[in-house]
Amino acid sequence: MTRRSTLRWSVPALIALLPVAAISALFDGVGGQEQGAPQEFVRTVAAQAERRVAQRPAQEIAQTVVQQPAPAIDEEAAPTWLEVDGVVYGAQPDERGPIGGGEGYAAIVTGGDYTAESLEQLIEALAQAQPGQTVFIPGETEIDLTTFIYIDGFVLEVPDGVTLAGERGNGGSLGAILTSDALKTPVMIRALGPNVRVTGLRIRGPNPKRYLDHHRRAFREGYGGHSYYYKFPTQNGISTEFDGLEVDNCEVSAFGHGGVYLIGGVDHHIHHNYIHHCQYNGLGYGVSHNTSSSLIEQNLFDWNRHSIAGTGRPGCGYVARNNIELGASLSHCFDMHGGRDRGDGTDIAGTRIEIYNNTFRAPQRAVVIRGVPQDVCEVHHNWFAAHADESAAVRASDGTEVHDNFYGPAPEAAE
Repeated sequence: MTRRSTLRWSVPALIALLPVAAISALFDGVGGQEQGAPQEFVRTVAAQAERRVAQRPAQEIAQTVVQQPAPAIDEEAAPTWLEVDGVVYGAQPDERGPIGGGEGYAAIVTGGDYTAESLEQLIEALAQAQPGQTVFIPGETEIDLTTFIYIDGFVLEVPDGVTLAGERGNGGSLGAILTSDALKTPVMIRALGPNVRVTGLRIRGPNPKRYLDHHRRAFREGYGGHSYYYKFPTQNGISTEFDGLEVDNCEVSAFGHGGVYLIGGVDHHIHHNYIHHCQYNGLGYGVSHNTSSSLIEQNLFDWNRHSIAGTGRPGCGYVARNNIELGASLSHCFDMHGGRDRGDGTDIAGTRIEIYNNTFRAPQRAVVIRGVPQDVCEVHHNWFAAHADESAAVRASDGTEVHDNFYGPAPEAAE
């Protein structure tokens, strides 16, 4: 089974963390109380709220709570790969450490040329950093960008060749966290040039939800379709238009458009991350490509709409290998759009895609290629643990080759 650690706070526990003055201030003017809340009133409200939380389905709570470490992968209880007749199917960790990064990752950064423990210090350090230098955020430092983003439209910009680093996994550290609660967070972190690295950080956006009702309403007759849909803001975690972005050993969550948005460039490397709760219906991508190409490997994915997606424009492509879909997905897991999605009169679905040695535990279809790649799409040596056969696991058309995969939980010979 998959171990998933989800933090659930009871309302009394949250209230217990507040000083008495804060509790009284919180309830000033509620229920006719003008001078703070009597203890009996606080207890009553807390009890009612706790009952409401207890009545919510566990799945609903898990969709909206993202303060969770990467789940432990127990290879004995729930292996991520299997070997049949000498052939390996599914995702294996490599010499750099565990899939998803964290404790045991071999390339943890523990210091830098500049150290920042506040947003002001971080902005100053990034302004001074030169190619080859590292800006380091120690421990579990929390840097909240909300007010800067909400008021000024702020974007944290990383110059070319600079590393922005935390120490996720070092001595059990969860890593420093960069966060925004502003729903209008178009981009939290932007690479200003090639060869930027973002490593060892937790990067948390404001939207872990699906907003299914909004999507249904937007595309209902009379509501305006896309024009209405995009009145609600979307968010991106890390974006680049340049070559060679590396994102490793990070936890990225709660962005309505994309956790990592590769607008352009080639030779991007997204590896050893835990990327989850990017699931806003209609968008919701863990890693999103426009006219870009990347290597995506050794990541844990969960609670995304599509963990990997692409516009399918010429030049768009990816290699995805040794990644694990942990089990919850709003729609199919790995995606490439076709010409019909773009409305450009073609059937092009990217340039080249290769999907191999991944493990898919989500029951939704694993791979959908919505057109014809300019070169080829190959899907091989994956373990589709929740799918009985190829038709259940993959939907594609011409130009996609599906072969030598393993289907289902039982060790049956793959064709």
